[in-house]
Amino acid sequence: MSPFFVKAVQLLLSLSILIILHELGHFIPARAFKCRVEKFFLFFDIKFALWKKKIGETVYGIGWLPLGGYVKIAGMIDESMDKEQMKQPPQPWEFRSKPTWQRLIIMLGGVTVNLIVGFLIYMMILFVWGRAYSHKEDIKYGFGVSATLEKYGFQQGDQILNVNGEPLFDDLDISLYLLVRDVEYVEVLHADGTQETIRLPEDIGDELFQAGDLPPITPRNPFVVDSIAKDGAAWEGGMKKGDKIVALNGYKVDHFSDFAYALKKYAEDSLDVKVERDGREIVLRMKANDKGKLGFVAKNTDDDFVKRNREEFSFLESISGGFKFGYWTLHDYVVQFKYIFTKKGAGQLGGFGAIGSLFPSQWNWEGFWRSTALISIILAFMNVLPIPALDGGHVAFLLYEMVTGRKPGDKFLEYAQMIGFFLLIALVLYANGNDIYRWLFE
Repeated sequence: MSPFFVKAVQLLLSLSILIILHELGHFIPARAFKCRVEKFFLFFDIKFALWKKKIGETVYGIGWLPLGGYVKIAGMIDESMDKEQMKQPPQPWEFRSKPTWQRLIIMLGGVTVNLIVGFLIYMMILFVWGRAYSHKEDIKYGFGVSATLEKYGFQQGDQILNVNGEPLFDDLDISLYLLVRDVEYVEVLHADGTQETIRLPEDIGDELFQAGDLPPITPRNPFVVDSIAKDGAAWEGGMKKGDKIVALNGYKVDHFSDFAYALKKYAEDSLDVKVERDGREIVLRMKANDKGKLGFVAKNTDDDFVKRNREEFSFLESISGGFKFGYWTLHDYVVQFKYIFTKKGAGQLGGFGAIGSLFPSQWNWEGFWRSTALISIILAFMNVLPIPALDGGHVAFLLYEMVTGRKPGDKFLEYAQMIGFFLLIALVLYANGNDIYRWLFE
């Protein structure tokens, strides 16, 4: 089975589970407050549905457009844009007839369920599989660091001793900490055996992001050239499979991070790439493309360059550990969300392709549930944003009503819903367009 198909199936299953649970978060309180729910759909049924069945007052179904799902609650301006119903006098079973606090609970139900589901999945993961970690003795060649970090005192081959005075659970999380956590200082062990405490500026995450240092620090590993793209710079320069790169423009290359560092440094220059081939060294001349790439795939030559250990959790430990895991996942996503509003961040925005890449290329239940938990947390945050057509937009209007005592007019809500819907469609098209562009040109 192809990796693409495996990822696609996992993505579809994950989204189906999360959408149904999200909509149940609206459906259950709506029924509890005696609102009539006319439709409960997985995916959108524009023009037609793949399947539907009426049970009681509600039509349950599966639409053909996998951009989400919805519950249609009587007396509510939503995705259905049912203007005729809103022209009729309010009925006791309608959403608009219920007290503001009940309507607020109904609208927050989906986000609440997504948060709970994300936290519960993390608890389950820790209880069933535990958590992987690596410490300095498990990272054979140390870390390769970016030029930005070198400026502050990091060196190639460093090991991480602690961050802000506390050891990391997993030293491989160091890039995440530098980009989205509050890191004041890092204590490192240099390759020459000396220790140093490196102090960092408050905006180190922004600096690393703008410099394109993603990730800014990675485990070092030896490598050789594995495959070469035809008509790329490496192909035209005479590089061959099995070549071992030993220097680039005079910069010594022992590990792939050394090569990546040197390539970024000299990307705009002509490159003298010294390779070892059949026991002798030769120099190849080439020029990186406009993406700063040479067009080859590297093969790791030491499978033990990072050793992964597992810490097991008892049932009670998995509850507290899973809650902490979920909290920091939400925290990190909220912090990095600010990058979307930059030119570089907007260019990295992804759609279904980017989401699908979160899943493992071979079926793996731990990987599937870990990705599903992350998507659930992301859906909770995205849905609570105060944008019309999202739950957060409805919540914002309800909070306005609770504070002022005045309900926004139906006509205003209709226009707001339409504008929000078109904004969301534009965002979806842009994000998926980025995926297609990266697939075609990167």
